Parts: sequence; structure tokens; C-alpha cells
Amino acid sequence: MGATEKEPDRTTVVPSSEPFGPFILERRIAVGGSAEVFLARPTSGDKPAPELVIKRPLPDDEGAADFAHLNHEAQLLQAIHHPNVVKVYGAGMVRNEPYLALEYVEGVDLHRLARRAAADQRAFPPALAVYIARCIADALSAVHEAEDEHGTPLRIVHADVSPSNIYLSLDGEVKLGDFGIARQDAPEPQSRRTADSVKGKFGYLAPEQLAGEPVDHRADLFALGAVFGELLLGARVFSGSGQLAVLLSIRDADIEPLRAVRSQLPAGLFDICQKILAREPGDRYLTAAELSQALKVYEQPSPEVLQAALAEWVSWGRDSAKFAERLKARVRSSASLDLRAKLDSGIRARSRGMAPTCEDSRVRMTSGKVLENLGFAKLVEMIATGELCGEDHVSLMGASLRPISEIEELARHVLPSTTGTTGVLFAPGAPDFAAELNVSSMVEVLTRMRVQRETGGLFVVYDDRSGTRQRKELYLRGGRLTHVASSEKAELLGEYLVRRKILTRDQLELALTMLSRYGGKLGDTLVGLETLSAMQVFRALREQGRDRVADICTWSHGSIAFYRGTAPGHVQFPLDLDLAVTMMAGIVRRISSGLPVELPDDQLLLKPGPRFPSARDRRERGTAPASLQQIPSLARMHLSVATTRNELIEDGIAGRRRVSENEANSAIVIGHALGWVEF
Repeated sequence: MGATEKEPDRTTVVPSSEPFGPFILERRIAVGGSAEVFLARPTSGDKPAPELVIKRPLPDDEGAADFAHLNHEAQLLQAIHHPNVVKVYGAGMVRNEPYLALEYVEGVDLHRLARRAAADQRAFPPALAVYIARCIADALSAVHEAEDEHGTPLRIVHADVSPSNIYLSLDGEVKLGDFGIARQDAPEPQSRRTADSVKGKFGYLAPEQLAGEPVDHRADLFALGAVFGELLLGARVFSGSGQLAVLLSIRDADIEPLRAVRSQLPAGLFDICQKILAREPGDRYLTAAELSQALKVYEQPSPEVLQAALAEWVSWGRDSAKFAERLKARVRSSASLDLRAKLDSGIRARSRGMAPTCEDSRVRMTSGKVLENLGFAKLVEMIATGELCGEDHVSLMGASLRPISEIEELARHVLPSTTGTTGVLFAPGAPDFAAELNVSSMVEVLTRMRVQRETGGLFVVYDDRSGTRQRKELYLRGGRLTHVASSEKAELLGEYLVRRKILTRDQLELALTMLSRYGGKLGDTLVGLETLSAMQVFRALREQGRDRVADICTWSHGSIAFYRGTAPGHVQFPLDLDLAVTMMAGIVRRISSGLPVELPDDQLLLKPGPRFPSARDRRERGTAPASLQQIPSLARMHLSVATTRNELIEDGIAGRRRVSENEANSAIVIGHALGWVEF
């Protein structure tokens, strides 16, 4: 929703003029998932403006809750006074129907202008992109520095900086609007910090938002960087073959598309983009004002000239008739290419002897055993759990027999240890490190891996009471977890989602029947079927990796071997997870399971440990849980263990998240294991 005239929804007839309290609704100019926007005028006089915008929730929504929401948005906006921020006139109720009155910006939003430019293959001049970015940076500076009537900082985070919320007037003005999901950087109960609570446009989220870490104003700067890069490129900065691939690009701050055009940009401009889009918030500009100042030198010839140039672009962008013709031509062309691709795909399938409608496959194992009539989902399961290896041959859906390792849709599921790199239980030769779990705990081993920033494969084997062998393989890079493979069927993604009640059994069964249509990728299948959002799958994959390792921390015995430099084969979803996250999860798992944990006596004093100085280094802290990162600062106060635990529980994490008793105990234990503190 916004304050400019967007392409209206034409499925609903709206009266050309409708009384609404002190306003006349002239016409609806936009409609979204939860609200609609009308161009309006006062019933008498011209206060607060001759023309304005009325935003109101769609009829299905609850009035009382929506009024509170709109009123909150109004209160935030009324504390911000800046020419680059859309003005708010207030919120109210008309016949139990809530509304928000906003400034009307006659023109287009940046999303529509960018679409028009792409349709006409017209590139934004870098100076014009800089002008727009600077205006929004100035707007964000006012947002982030806003104070209440008592001079107390409101710490507002817009949380939805994207092209559709940047409004461009016919006079070339640039305004930031739609504060519908803006929030104050304030305490939030842990139970609410879920994947569903992450809001904002898909391609403009910051890496810390994806990881569920504390978010502040620097997330807005990252989003602005994504918008700015998009204007310079004429395409999205973060792209991929699917939504999960896009999220991975954002998580890793992969700005390769911008890097590819570095030589075509004014000297130094790429470096600014790189800093705005840094993965770590601490590596970005400290404030929006600092970013604005860095861009100033590129705003040539002058803001006034650029504003006039933008006004011409906006007038051109509003010419919807030509735009519609361009889009129709592109749609026709796209449809033709899509049809041709489908025909080509069918020809290729027939040439390989494949029957596209046939789901059953045949397997010939290296042992000579033959398996018939395997469905695609069952085939993937057997590969993922190690029952089949890369050297086994498969006749996939009627095609000729080929090694699994040569079939892309299947090779990605092969357990790393069944590839050529580690063709036996462990890698060839003597391990660089070995231990027994009844002598060295998994937490001790992971601590060693993290402290020494190891890269390689960590193999753990455990024989349970029934004599069944469980195997897990952890792959590390620089002391961070990149991948964890398991031979347990219960630890497959689908089973994990069902166990976590993120997915129902029926939903999983449906997805498995459609798996072959999405290249054997369950995550992409769930997103494609709209069963789960990409964010839900993204978070679940990360948590699945964490929990797989945490489970090893409950094993009472088993063998561990580490082979430095060993890497997995193809990994669809590299985790890049701080080992401290898995270590803390392991301690919490042990406490919750009633297993023994060496908790220090409550009366002992917490003080700086032998590695306390290194805990000040950002690289050493990494992306460890925020509760763990608070332990060194509490140790400086020489508090007792009991007091330290209570401080964590009562104060929460940097005023943002509450900490459970189990997490607090885990943070103390891991802080000691890392040598950050001692008792």
C-alpha cells in the first residue's frame, strides 16, 4: 500500500464517489493483501489537504485490531518530519471502520517506474539512481533518529524499504512511505520471534533477518542497498533459480551481479554498494546520514537538475498505454518461449527413452541386487539415508541405467561419505583427530573445532542398543558448520517438518508425490505448492542442521574422527552455522532430556577466563547466540553464577528477546567451554 496512484485492481467495481466520514472517496487507486487505498478529498474546505489518500483494511479484517495497527502507524509517522517521508494526517474510525489519512503523492512508485524502464530496456543513469538513494537515505536518517515529545529516541525501524514503498512525484520528489510494518526496536517475547514474524519484501530482507538474529536500523540500510543496486543493474541484485536460492544469495551477501558491472560504474560507487550490502551489520555504514554523505559526491550535476530529470522519468512512467503494449508483447514472447521449452523437454525425454508420466524406477546396486518399481520419493529417501550410493545404477522413470552420481536430480542427495572422497566409513588414512564420546564429549570436540577454526569432515558413528549403526557427518569451513548428513530416516527434512508440526503428514505425502516435478528438491516443492513459504523452509533447514548436531550431544558413546580438508560433494543448502549455536542447542537438549550436565555451583563467581580478551574480537564472537555473547560482559562484573543466570533471564537479549532458564544455563556452560569465562 502507498500514497501514489498504482495500477488499480479491476476485479471489483468501486463507486466513482463515496462519502466516508469527513471525506469523499473519489476512487480506489490500489489494493493489497490486507488493505485498500483511495484517492479522497475533504467534504468541506481543503484541510488537511485538497487531495489525500485514505488507507483502510479490507472488509474481512477485524476493526478494533486494525484501528490499533493503523493508529500505531500514524503515531510513528507523526513523530517524523522530513520532506522525503510521506506525511500522515491521522487515524480514525468511520462506522466502526478504521482508516489512515496520508499525503497524496501524485506520480508513480519506483517499482512501477523500474518495470516500465525494463520493458523499454531503458537504463537508469547512475546519477539518477544516486539521487533516489540519497533521498531515501535522508528519509531513513529522520526515521531512525525520531524522538517522542519528551526527547526519548523511538528507535524506529521501517522494515520494508523496497521499490513499491518509494514514491516519486510528478515534480521529481522522492518520498518513503508505508510504515505498516515499521516497529520500534524494543523487547519482543521469544515465542513471537518465528519465521512467520519476519515481514518485509522477499528480495530486500537483510541477512540477520533471515537468521532470526537481532535487527536494528542497519537492516533498513541493507534494504536500501538492494534497491540502489537494482537501479544500477536494471535487475535484482539477489537472484537465483528459486526463492530458496534467492534467500541463500542474501544470506551470503552474494553481490556478484554488481561486481560483474563494476567497471561500468563511476569509480568508487561499487565500493559503496559493497559496504551497504555487507553481510555483517557492523561492516555497513553506521547511519543513514553517513551513507547519504558517501553518495553526495556522485549526485552530479546537482540535486535540482536531477530532480527535474526524475520528473521527466515519472511523466514518462505514467504513460500506461505504451507500457501495457510493451508488457503484452513481452508476455506473448515469454509464453511462446515457455511452450517451446516444454516441447523441447518432451522431445529430450522421449529421446532418452523416458516416459514423463511414469514415476517408477529400477535400481541395480553394486552388490548385484536389483530393486524394481521404486517411486521417485522412495528413491530419494534411500539415497539420502545411505541405502543407495553414488555408484549404484538407476533406470530413472524408464530411462537407461546410469550411476546415481551422474543424475543431477539424485546426486545432490548422496551422503557425502558415499562419494569418491570418502568411500569407506571414514576418509582414507589416519585421521587428523580422533576421540571416543565416552572420554571426550561432543561439546568439547566442537569447541576445539571452533577455537581452531578447522576446515574438514567430522565423522561420528554410534551403535545403539539394537545394534543399528547411526552415522552423522559434519563438514566445517573456518570453524563453521556448512553441512551435516545423517543416515537416519527420521532426520530427513520432511520427517523433521512433520515432527515440528510445521507440516502435516498429508501435506508431506502430497509434496513427495510431486517431488520429481521440482528436481527432487523437497524445499522447492513445498514452496512451489505454496504449502510453506520460502522463509519457513529456509529457517527449517537451518534448524534441522542445528538439531542434527545437538542430537549427537546426547550420545553417551561413539567414535569421532576428523579429516582436515575433506569436503562434501554437491550441497544444495550450505548451512554456514556458528558451531556455538549447535553447542548451546546440545546442552539445552541434554538438560531437557534429563541427561547429566556439569553446571557450576550457583555460589561460584563468574570472572574473565583465559580466552576472555579474544571474546572482544568480532570474528571470535562470530554469530554465536546473543545470550552467549553477553556472558563475557557479565563476567567483568564478577557476579555469581545464580545472579548471572537471573540477569540473562530477566533482562533478555539486548532488550529484544527473553531467555529461558535452560538457555541461560547453556550460555554459561559454553562460555566456560570456550574459555571466555571461568569460575
